[in-house]
Amino acid sequence: MVRWSAAVVAGVVAAMVVAVGLWAFEPWRLFTSSEVDEALPTVAAASPVAGSPSPSPSYDAGAGAPSEPEPEPEPELVELSAGPFEDAEHGTTGRARVIELADGSRFLRLEDLATSDGPDLHVWLSDAPSGGSWGSYDDGRYLRLGELKATNGNQNYEIPADADLRGLTTAVIWCDRFNVAFGTAPLS
Repeated sequence: MVRWSAAVVAGVVAAMVVAVGLWAFEPWRLFTSSEVDEALPTVAAASPVAGSPSPSPSYDAGAGAPSEPEPEPEPELVELSAGPFEDAEHGTTGRARVIELADGSRFLRLEDLATSDGPDLHVWLSDAPSGGSWGSYDDGRYLRLGELKATNGNQNYEIPADADLRGLTTAVIWCDRFNVAFGTAPLS
């Protein structure tokens, strides 16, 4: 039978506590950040049907040479709601916008976002009012839109077509591991 000294047992326990702490808190994230710069979403161009003729160039009678066809104008988008980010557990700045494209698709767009890095960060829409208790945003109704793509920049999150947005009045950067909001934006 092997007998362990109190010092060895204490050392093993301390190492386990440190390992769990490193896994849970990921303290190196205090010194990391990431950036993304996605363009505004657009309606996907309709793909040509197989066997259909491709558009032919038009002719300018005065020049005698073919000219390129006029590009179609970008479809417009409608801003359904928007608001600036407010600090919660961490300092967060930028703007959140809910936009709808001409085809009816909707997106949450985060513009000029700047927040802290952290473990297990996600983007949500919530019915809890912005500026509330850091842990209150999962107490009522919320819609998960995906993992946070980056701590800084412009990014788009598609809203499911069947999602009912009535009452979802706050965009949230949410830390699932610790159940707290890093930042929130009132959408009005």
